[in-house]
Formats: sequence, structure tokens, C-alpha cells
Amino acid sequence: MKNGNKSVKFGMYCRVSTADKQDINNQIEFLKEYSTRNNITVAQEFIDIGQSGSKDSRPAFDKLLVAVRDGSIKAILVYKLDRIGRSLPHLVKLFEEFKKKNISFVSATQNINTSTAEGRMFLNMLMVFAEYERALTVSRVNDGLKRARKKGKRLGRPPGKKDSKVRRKSGYYRRWSK
Repeated sequence: MKNGNKSVKFGMYCRVSTADKQDINNQIEFLKEYSTRNNITVAQEFIDIGQSGSKDSRPAFDKLLVAVRDGSIKAILVYKLDRIGRSLPHLVKLFEEFKKKNISFVSATQNINTSTAEGRMFLNMLMVFAEYERALTVSRVNDGLKRARKKGKRLGRPPGKKDSKVRRKSGYYRRWSK
């Protein structure tokens, strides 16, 4: 990675799930230092704040894919693999597209190099672990919600004055009658 990366245009992608609890600047600063140390030219930065990695479509991520598809970037730099996605089927589909378009992928903290057989194997193992970690998180959240319900806590938004009125059905009919 040390030599020859000045000609390859990298797209730097950063993502945090929650804007209030996570700081995106940690990823951005680390990746900028990493790119300087490794002589990498970052052509574009793509930053998603408050976007879950389980979603296949995110605003900045979609722009990254457009840049990949139109050839304006030839490599992707991320902080960790789980920043780009957490669903195994989505990651597999994504990396198949990267392979077809000859797009390099670099995970700065996990030392992933997709140009070697060992790097691809390691990447596949990490994709499985990313999906497993997401499934554990969903399970813990659901367990917490069940526990809260057992204690009698009311979940969801509080009732307001609009809840006393009967809702119109015209929007529903228009949406589903097409």
C-alpha cells in the first residue's frame, strides 16, 4: 500500500448509526491520517450520520456507489467493514460488484486487502461476524423491550390530542389503489 496509490482515486466512506451518541470525527480523522501515512489520494468523502448499517440504501452510501459505477473512484477506504454494511447478503452482493468493476477495498483498522486470496477469505469471515453482531444487537434490544413491557412500561410515542380523532383513509386508498 505504500507506493503507487497517488494515482488511484479513493472514496472515503464513514458512517455512524446515531448522531447524538457517536462522533463521526473519530473515523474521519483516523482515515485522513491513515491515507497520509500510506500515500493514498482521497478523491471524495462520503459521510452518513444517523444511518443504520443494516440498510442497503443510505444517502452518502448511494452516492459512493454512483461514483464506483461511473468510474470516478477506483478504491474504497473505510474505518471498519461494518461501517459499509452489516447484512451478509448485501455485503456479498456489494463485493461481487466491486470485484467485477476491479474496485479495491481497504479497511484501515482491520488490514483487509482484497487483492489477495487470504484477504478475500478474511473479508468473508468478517462479513459473517458483522451479520452475527447485528443479530445479537437486535436480540438484545428485543429482550430489553420485553423486559420493559413486563415491568409495565408503555412503549412508543405518548398519546396526543390527534389520537382522539378518527384518521382519514383517503391517503391509504390513493396509495394502494394504483
